[in-house]
Amino acid sequence: MHPATRHLPPANWPARSASAASLLFAPAPLGAATTRTRTWIPAMVPWRATESGHVTPDVIAWYTRFAQGLPGVLVVEATGIRDVPSGPLLRIGDDRHVPGLGELATAVRATSGGRTKLLVQLIDFLAIKRRPDPAAWFRRFLVITPAHRERLAVHADLAHLANAGEGELREGLLALPIERLTTILAARELDDLSRGYRERVTDTHLPHVAALPRDLPPLFAAAARRAEDAGFDGVELHYAHAYTMASFLSRLNTRTDGYGGSLEHRSRLAIEVFQAVRAAVSPRFVVGCRLLGDEVIEGGSRIEDAVFHSLALARAGIDFVSVSKGGKFEDAKQPKVGEAIYPYTGPSGHECMPTTKLDARGPFGRNLHLSRAIRAALRSAGFETPVVGAGGINSFELAEDALRSGACDFVASARQSLADPDWWRKMELGRGAEVRRCVFTNYCEALDQRHEQVTCQLWDRDFAAPDPTRPDGTIARSSDGKRRLVPPAWETGAID
Repeated sequence: MHPATRHLPPANWPARSASAASLLFAPAPLGAATTRTRTWIPAMVPWRATESGHVTPDVIAWYTRFAQGLPGVLVVEATGIRDVPSGPLLRIGDDRHVPGLGELATAVRATSGGRTKLLVQLIDFLAIKRRPDPAAWFRRFLVITPAHRERLAVHADLAHLANAGEGELREGLLALPIERLTTILAARELDDLSRGYRERVTDTHLPHVAALPRDLPPLFAAAARRAEDAGFDGVELHYAHAYTMASFLSRLNTRTDGYGGSLEHRSRLAIEVFQAVRAAVSPRFVVGCRLLGDEVIEGGSRIEDAVFHSLALARAGIDFVSVSKGGKFEDAKQPKVGEAIYPYTGPSGHECMPTTKLDARGPFGRNLHLSRAIRAALRSAGFETPVVGAGGINSFELAEDALRSGACDFVASARQSLADPDWWRKMELGRGAEVRRCVFTNYCEALDQRHEQVTCQLWDRDFAAPDPTRPDGTIARSSDGKRRLVPPAWETGAID
């Protein structure tokens, strides 16, 4: 038993008869589809694709392993809608990605016997660069402006640099301590120096950023059409965390082109993207989104914003709203030189993926109040739009109570499902005592931060147990050979 299990609340697992009578294992509508249960595995990026974004055997093994647990819904990782380099992250920005994605969808459907609905999460993101070496930044990347010279001129000991040649000026700035630089450089320049360059949706001086409202709807629509062609049951539009669409919804979005500022304007692109996607796919294809109930950053959006956006999307006809929290760049930990900023390292990131050490409350059901508020607002307005709740759920009692108390219509669990992909199935069969419970140390998140193949500390060194995705008895290992890539098998009979 892992020592961290002492921090877990006790679990009273249901008998099979109790599971059969539960809401958790009851069918539920999802757009034009009906799910077998209300269990949901949200998107997690495992870093198993090729550098060109194609599906690999390891990707297929990863998702078929989750499908063996027969969740009601399984969401494939954030998948890029643009055909641009993004490392070993899946892409769907070109037709050449469809055959591999089709193999993935076919494999999941075969493994689950068609009982798991398979969605793919569609994401767009803006450019981000690694934190630079200060010498390189000052000598190559800083754009010297008259404003720099004006600020230097007011300091008696720096006035000589105000009229210096550009080379001397750059070397002079490089020699200054950060305390002095705060009076010379603009806030955005300081951020680029200390955290790395990052595009914002408010950078409308950049033509491609100004054009996002024009360009994104057809990009998302084309990606969704490819997903349907590949055999998926639906898509989840990624409107959450640190990425493009979430940034449009944010209170920090001050664009003045009709796509920022007021709540109505901030919702506008999310609605237009959804409408373009809906028009591009068949009526039976599920189209929902994931958004933030709270950004957890200074000046950021709160639950009131999330309620407004959810109601606007419901009026547009969206099939579900999946609720998350935090995970922003604005409060992320400063990266080391040569590394990129990671949006789950600050207070908002800790709320997105809370651990048992965060505070006395811990992670267990921590964010369900957000999905509860959104669901209540939707129901009060007459919408039956399903709401997906998440946040530290690792027991039957917590999941069932979330449904019965009105916190959500589907229960999503990422880290617990990673710890034990069969946990849904074990509970349904009345064998919950066999569940391998997540200890919420975020070992998996640390791997994700380094873009290493994601595994779980509870099983990745167990080389004695068989790999259920490999009939030849071999075990797929991580690139360094030190970790297994697929959770061990759990042998049991089929669900009736």
